[in-house]
Order: sequence, then structure tokens, then C-alpha cells
Amino acid sequence: MKTYIALTLFTFTITQAQPPNKPQIQADLNGILTDIEDNYAYQKDKNIDLNCIKQKYSQKIDAINSEEQTVLFFEILLDEFYDSHVILNTNRNSSYRLYAPIYARLQDNKFIISSVWQSQLETINQNIIGAEIVKFNGVDFEKTINDFPTECQDKNRAEIKQWLANKVLAGRYNQARILSLKLRNKKTIEFDLDKLKIKHDEGLLTAKIVSNIGIIRINNSLGQNDLVRAFDKTLDGLFDTKALIIDLRNTVDGGDSYVARGIMSRFVSEDKPYQKHWYVDTAAHNPDVVRTWVEYVSPRAKTYNKPVVVLVGRWTGSMGEGLAIGFEGIGRAQIVGTEMERLAGEMNGFGFKHQKYGFRLSTAKLFHVNGTPREKYVPKHYVQQTQLNKDEYLGYSLQLLNKQPSKTH
Repeated sequence: MKTYIALTLFTFTITQAQPPNKPQIQADLNGILTDIEDNYAYQKDKNIDLNCIKQKYSQKIDAINSEEQTVLFFEILLDEFYDSHVILNTNRNSSYRLYAPIYARLQDNKFIISSVWQSQLETINQNIIGAEIVKFNGVDFEKTINDFPTECQDKNRAEIKQWLANKVLAGRYNQARILSLKLRNKKTIEFDLDKLKIKHDEGLLTAKIVSNIGIIRINNSLGQNDLVRAFDKTLDGLFDTKALIIDLRNTVDGGDSYVARGIMSRFVSEDKPYQKHWYVDTAAHNPDVVRTWVEYVSPRAKTYNKPVVVLVGRWTGSMGEGLAIGFEGIGRAQIVGTEMERLAGEMNGFGFKHQKYGFRLSTAKLFHVNGTPREKYVPKHYVQQTQLNKDEYLGYSLQLLNKQPSKTH
């Protein structure tokens, strides 16, 4: 008698990542360059040769072997335009962050830390303002800029060099950020940028009163429509103050104009112009025609008519910048701080034919009502950080408001 043993077969399906489709990457490269040429409002200002990008990046496609490398390919291509507003809608572990908690300025051919995101840091025990950045992760800092993987920029141009320096400081998500710094006292230290702890605020805004001056701090929430209602409630509770400070130093991710107009509308009693738009209208086989218009803010609810100061800095971005120049444009605030994030233009989203993510381009230029490009705006009340053990921006603002008569507008 034969004995038969039944065998149960288990089938395992192993899903492997598909290799990148290189003809599709080439097609998407052609597509993004067409979108940039046809829609990017600052393309001519940037003076970047699109033919150079097409040639150099076409040559890179054969070396792409993963989805992550594909993402990095398009991310670095957009970095060619040294515009922090022009970004992919996705990132990977090896992507560069969009910003760092410090900002470096090119000064006498050295990179000097000019700003620290003090208002958003839990603690910082070392005053690194004015320090020269000597090395990044053990590599000469100048070399890290020259080695940045863009291909078609003039890296000797001061504007591009400074942008790249801050991109290097932003760093890749999966790499350390150890700085070798020469302090103002000539002492050299190692400084781990990733040990700085960023505050995670709860709530859309926070508020307090100091010397009968109301202070409203926007917690990076200009993109959340509920901020308008929260701002109304907070402002209504501050009507008896003699003045107001609106702190926009943590609006790094921008927002939208509904929220900005909703806030400004509480400070005017009649329609006021707050920003200018510039756009190129195109029509097939016909000349381009420039279109410009001025946007107004209209009054809403009870008007706060006491003096106002708006605080800005290097981490005031996009709609935060629009809100700052808007408050000055409507004649309702003095702006205190430094240059802002300098995120240029009005954004629109675009897609690839073959990739699952898209990208953003500035399709219209934005201006202060006095004609100053938003990204070039510098506050009249400029405050240069010198120390980190006190808030010099806030101190200056309190002094400014205390010197003013509490007259209404």
C-alpha cells in the first residue's frame, strides 16, 4: 500500500519597485521646461539658460535608478532658479529642507550668520550672531556651495551664492548639519544645527498684553481659514489697549489672501489698496500683453484704530510677506524687522504627465502699492539682531509704540 502525502504550496508575491521609465522622465523634463518658459513670471529675470538645463539634465537621466532619484532630479532642476517659492509638491529622505533656523549673509566674501529664528527656538545657549561659517560637515563652506548639484547657475554671482549658502544650511533630511563657526571673539566652535529645538505652538495664535499694548502672535496659520474667526475674537478682547503688535515672524509656510484680507479688514474704515499684481496675458500667434491690477481690502466688523506695529523676519513667508506690505500699503502699521523670506510672486500648481506629484510656479509678480517688488521689500524700522538672550525686535517695537501718542486713525 502506498502512502501519499499531500503538500500544500504557499505562493508568496514579492512586489519590487519598478525601475524608472526613462523615456517618461525625458517627456516630463520637456514638459516642466515648457511650463517654466510659458508660465514662470520670473524666468527672464533669473537669466537661467533653459537650453543648458535641457542639455545637462537630459544627460543625467541614464543614471537615474530609483523613484527617489527621480524626485531629486526634478527638485534640483527647480533649484536652478534660486527661488525658494518654486518647489516640488513632494520630498524624500535625501531632499533638501526648504529653510534652516539660521540665515547667512555674504559679507566681504565671508558667510556671516545674520539672523537666528530666535522667536521660534526653545533655547539657544550660544550667541552665534555675527559668526563666520567656516565649514559644513567638515567640508570648507565655500566648497559646499560650489559642489551644490545645480548645473546652469553662475555660482559666482552674489545673489545666487547667498541663496545656495542658505540651501546648504537647510541641509538634506537624512544628513547631519554640523557647522564650524568662528565667533565674533575669534573663538572657533562646532555647532550642531539639528540640536536646536523648534517650538511647536498650540493654537492658531497666541496673545498677551504688555504695558497696555496688545501682542498677537500668528502661529504659522495663515493658510487656515479659521484664523480669521480666531483673530476676530482675540482682537475684540484687545480693543481697550493703547496699541497693537502683530507678530508674523512664524509664518514660514505662508497662507492665502482670504486670511490676510480678513485680518487687515479689521483695521480700515474704507476700501484701501494693499498690493499690486503684474501678469503677462498671452494669446496664440499674438503679442504678449502685460496686465496689472491693484487689490483692495474692505472694512469688516468693528475697526481697531489705534497704532499698530507688524513684526517680520527671515521666517515671514509668502502671504506673511503680503500681509506685512499690505498693512503698510493701507497706512495702518509700521513694519519692524529685517528682510523677509523673499518668496516671490503669486503661486499656481502644475502637474507632470507621468509623475504622481506636481510642482509650483510663480505665475504673477506681486508689488507693494508703492511699486516695490514684494521680495525686495525691506522694513523702514530695520532691527539687526546682535544677541539672543532678549527679543530685540519686540523691545524696539514696544519702545516705538510707547513714544507715539495713542491717537486714533
